Amino acid sequence: MTQNAPDPATLSDAEKTARIKAEIIAAGDEMRQRHPILQYQNAIGATIMAVSVAGMLGAAVAYAYDAIAWWLCVPLVAFFASLIHELEHDLIHYQYFRKQPKVNSFMLLLGWLARPSTINPLVRRKLHFHHHKHSGTESDLEERGITNGEPWGLRRLLMTGDNMLAIFLRPVSTYKMVRAYIRSQNPADDAEIHRMKLEQRRSYLPLGNLYYLAWHGWLGFHAYALTAGALGYTVAPTGFWGGVVETLNFLAVVWMLPSFLRTFCLHFISSNMHYYGDVEDGNIVQQCQVLNRWWLAPFQLFCFNFGSTHAIHHFVVGQPFYLRQMVAPRAHKVMREMGVRFNDLGTFRRANRWSAPGEPAPAMQAGSAA
Repeated sequence: MTQNAPDPATLSDAEKTARIKAEIIAAGDEMRQRHPILQYQNAIGATIMAVSVAGMLGAAVAYAYDAIAWWLCVPLVAFFASLIHELEHDLIHYQYFRKQPKVNSFMLLLGWLARPSTINPLVRRKLHFHHHKHSGTESDLEERGITNGEPWGLRRLLMTGDNMLAIFLRPVSTYKMVRAYIRSQNPADDAEIHRMKLEQRRSYLPLGNLYYLAWHGWLGFHAYALTAGALGYTVAPTGFWGGVVETLNFLAVVWMLPSFLRTFCLHFISSNMHYYGDVEDGNIVQQCQVLNRWWLAPFQLFCFNFGSTHAIHHFVVGQPFYLRQMVAPRAHKVMREMGVRFNDLGTFRRANRWSAPGEPAPAMQAGSAA
């Protein structure tokens, strides 16, 4: 424990949160003073976007000209796309081009094109702000949408990397979580409720729907071809349909499989580091754990060490993703001292609940920080 610091057992969660926030902000300020280049946040964000898009296109061109194999192209594109996802998250929080909203929106839409398996980022902004206010509750549509709170099994495994399956494999639950989210926004009248429902239904239009149409079409064709081959038949489309299959095969390597890989890794980490169901609304100490076991490294590679650093973001939202990585050692020290959980792997058994079945829910503390 830091010298002269009070015993955490004597502090409320609100007081623990305040101490963690103060330390993270101080660490970030110190990094900015030590590395003046960090002051040029807009330029850094634009550079990362440009390099990532160039990296994705470069890998695609290299694959098209047989300079690299598919098994190298897929993780390369997924890695660059993961950087763009972190940029989107920062853009949602207006970390770049706050005073130039058109540039901010352009970067968000460019990032959506690079990662088509996600929802419209302008819709996600509303969901994400709500997530920070009510993380781990029934109305936390962003995390519930990526399987947080679901029991682990084959169904959750299938839903983790495919957002459409996450809807179609649990239609009743999806309806309930959308309804809970809309109610939490206190809509003024039926017209506002209708507008919000339409927004959620159209949140994947047009790009996400096109992506999933191509993705499931590609999977379906190859499942059919493999089944036919096992039965002794050959499937070899020619003409127009042959061209469609050839195009889908190329897009699968340079666009769809990387999106699936990145999505699966991020959702696996994110949905299991956030708690759900029996947490106190607005209590940041109970919202997240830190997941940084060594065997999670392959997943962390495609979400920029999200499991290790995202909990920091819940305490201080005003730091870009690369700065969170830089302050992580100092942040983790105070977070551990204040009782934030690290590598609570029991969450996989508990469907992400804070407490084990049969145990009492965590004490609700008056004055917990929002």
